[in-house]
Amino acid sequence: MKIYGDIRSGNCYKIKLLCALVGIEHQWIHVDILAGDTTNSDFLRKNPNGKIPLLELEDGRCLSESNAILNYLAAGSDLLPGDPFELAKVQQWQFFEQYSHEPYIAVARFIARYLGLPEERKQEYKSKQAGGHKALAVMEQQLTTTPYLTGNRLTTADISLYGYTHVADEGGFNLSQYPAIKAWIGKIAAHPNYTGMI
Repeated sequence: MKIYGDIRSGNCYKIKLLCALVGIEHQWIHVDILAGDTTNSDFLRKNPNGKIPLLELEDGRCLSESNAILNYLAAGSDLLPGDPFELAKVQQWQFFEQYSHEPYIAVARFIARYLGLPEERKQEYKSKQAGGHKALAVMEQQLTTTPYLTGNRLTTADISLYGYTHVADEGGFNLSQYPAIKAWIGKIAAHPNYTGMI
């Protein structure tokens, strides 16, 4: 299988992390979004939405959207519950990640790290801070009661949120005020077969 992505992107990195944790062999194909790699006709045939990450299976079928890819690759492993309610709890956190977390933390990080915090984007960068801290506070509240987001074991919910949370400081979010999140980050980083973003 082939995975198209940029390892510096939290949405792409979480796929790389899951593959490492589960032991999935794959070919990683670097895609440079700033160079327009996702807008050429070859890529758009695979994903008309023109976004990464993108999974291409041996038979040519393609799957986009990071959390859909995560859950597909984790199917049958301990990282994805079989119980319908527990699976729904994982998906609940994944929707939270895409709608309440990523639009703030990932965007602030993109403006700062990828674009170098240009003057014309500084106001937008500042406007992302409150929403990002609100999302982190929700995670902190949960992680003070359970070691992982859905309970006592690592799931794709944790991998989904880990992608951008563990580098949130690059978007201006100081994690020192979130001790439970910091402990959770440490637990994931200590997991067998863990691989870092860079």
